[in-house]
Amino acid sequence: MSSPFDICGQAALVTGANTGLGQAIALALAQAGADIAAVGRSAPDETLAAVRAAGRRGAWIEADLNRSDGLGAIVERAVAELGRVDILINNAGTIRRVDALDFSEEDWDAVLGINLKTAFFLAQAAARHWVAQARGGKIINIASMLSFQGGVRVASYTASKSGLLGITRLLANEWAARGINVNAIAPGYFATNNTQALREDAGRNAAILARIPADRWGEPGDLGGAAVFLASRAADYVHGAVLPVDGGWLAR
Repeated sequence: MSSPFDICGQAALVTGANTGLGQAIALALAQAGADIAAVGRSAPDETLAAVRAAGRRGAWIEADLNRSDGLGAIVERAVAELGRVDILINNAGTIRRVDALDFSEEDWDAVLGINLKTAFFLAQAAARHWVAQARGGKIINIASMLSFQGGVRVASYTASKSGLLGITRLLANEWAARGINVNAIAPGYFATNNTQALREDAGRNAAILARIPADRWGEPGDLGGAAVFLASRAADYVHGAVLPVDGGWLAR
């Protein structure tokens, strides 16, 4: 009997897989046996090289995720490239840091568009594909500590990640009986491009580290196990959950 964590022969669609958290998740899934379709505007050459080095197939689905139209075509193209799609990782996102008094409508719409609207409609496209085939699938949304907390100077990011957690639960309610698992991972403070400004600010860096029981920033590879678990048969009865991977931040 195979391990419940074995995802050999499956295919995962991963948005924002060029660098950082998305790249680490794509590689973890590949190492667990999945083929990877990486979605984004620029070629994820480094990610796909690592996927192929792990013995799995990799494909680039070129798409502008700032546009919600054509998301169904992304799923269709992934199926055409890899023969199937079993797992969707909604990881792509952006952030704008501005005081709430000065926050612009442009910064609001840009972040809500990709972090929440695109994530919802890509999940819808994947679910429609699975329902048409009368089978299930796994959707993993990448939430945030700001799905639970307010933060500062990131109004649209906080709104989008709070909304994404709510949408995760709603979709789980609607789709669990169809065999579609919708869950979320909430990363804590990770060393990525999005947090570079925080890590370079000595005061903010010290304050953040003082609250993390693990006493370090997360590394992208720290997310791999959580993603494999939620993508695998081991999580077949897990619906609408959010798994914090935060070094103990929320427990402090």
